[in-house]
Amino acid sequence: MPAPRRAAVLGSPIAHSLSPVLHRAAYAQLGLEGWRYDRFEIDEAALPGFLGTLGPEWAGLSLTMPLKRAVIPLLDEISATAASVEAVNTVVFTEDGRRVGDNTDIPGMIAALREHGIEQVDSAAILGAGATASSALAALARICTGEVVVYVRSAARAAEMRQWGERLDVEVRTADWADAAKALRAPLVIATTPTGATDALAAAVPERPATLFDVLYEPWPTELAARWSMFGGAVVSGLDLLVHQAVLQVEQMTGRVPALEAMRKAGEHALDAR
Repeated sequence: MPAPRRAAVLGSPIAHSLSPVLHRAAYAQLGLEGWRYDRFEIDEAALPGFLGTLGPEWAGLSLTMPLKRAVIPLLDEISATAASVEAVNTVVFTEDGRRVGDNTDIPGMIAALREHGIEQVDSAAILGAGATASSALAALARICTGEVVVYVRSAARAAEMRQWGERLDVEVRTADWADAAKALRAPLVIATTPTGATDALAAAVPERPATLFDVLYEPWPTELAARWSMFGGAVVSGLDLLVHQAVLQVEQMTGRVPALEAMRKAGEHALDAR
């Protein structure tokens, strides 16, 4: 019988995380007996000590906020994708004991869009300017051929997003949040804001909306997503993103490719039960 292997998701707060549900569903579908996936409430101060306790049975970690940047100095290597946004959400422990960081949020976004038929757009809009917005910009760097307009609430955030645009080689224009209703006419709208932040925009959804990617998954649908669907627009959800990035994490940690649908159904069932 193979030796037990371990993985986990770390962050603070962490109780809401769906990662254990998704990864455990993948292990079951792949027949990986002896694999265990847990969650741990870990903040930046506790992270170095926690990493120091991990033995050879550990295969990898998933990281949420506030650890995606804090973990970087503690790693031996990070991928170019993770370096591009200075954020690591996946750590894999190699057989020789090295800690390697990657970011599966960016390819996860691209895969979620591709699943909904979006391979390339000529322009896009981003609502919000937090950490997820920089990952969205990195994804758009690969699929958007023209301008990305980012709607923000402060001049400081606007400057930060323009800097990310320069770094990622994306044509970024910033606009004031007061004009965010204009974003809804873009070929692709990516909403990266917290729960409730886009509710007031629902009334401004145009008659023939294109594609909305709303990174939230609970509660779902958001008011904006519900209105978007009502008007016949395509909607990509935060659960789509979560599942696609988790598929990539499982593959990196186990060396096996899990069935996306098994993980998605497990996530949907868990959300329905909440």
